[in-house]
Amino acid sequence: MRSLALSLVLLMPFSIFAQAPVSTSYWSNTAIGGHDTTAYYQSELERPARLVEGNKHFSVQWNGADWHFASQASADKFAMNPSLYVPSYNGFCANALSLGEGKIRTDGSVWEFFDDTLYLFYAERGRQRWLNGDWHQYKAQADNAWQAIVSE
Repeated sequence: MRSLALSLVLLMPFSIFAQAPVSTSYWSNTAIGGHDTTAYYQSELERPARLVEGNKHFSVQWNGADWHFASQASADKFAMNPSLYVPSYNGFCANALSLGEGKIRTDGSVWEFFDDTLYLFYAERGRQRWLNGDWHQYKAQADNAWQAIVSE
C-alpha cells in the first residue's frame, strides 16, 4: 500500500507542488525589496509619506520568500492571512506583465492601488501608464500573462 501511494505521488505532475513565484531581489530571497507590505494597506491618513522598510528580525517565510516587516505586530498580521497583504502577481511588475514582458522584479518602491488591490511597478513610467490609460484592460492582460506563468 505504501509503495502504491509513493508511486502515485511520483506520477503526479510537478506543477501541483509548484508555488507561484515571488518577486525577490537578485542577491537574496527577500520579497519586494524588504518593504513592509502591511504598511501599504494603512489608511491614507495613517500611511507614512515614505515607504516602510522591513527589518530582517521581523521576517515571515511565505511562498518560498522572506517577507520583512517593521514590527512583530506587522509580521503577525501578515502571517495570519498573507493573501490580504501580498501584492498582485506576488510583487512582479504589473505593467510588464500587461505588455507581455514576463516577470520583471520590483523593489516595492513604485506602487498603486486600483480597486483596493495593490499593484507594484518596476518604474514610475509603468505606474503612469496604468493611471492615465485603461488600467482595466491592462489588468486583464496582466492577469492572462500571470495565469500562464503560474500554470507552467
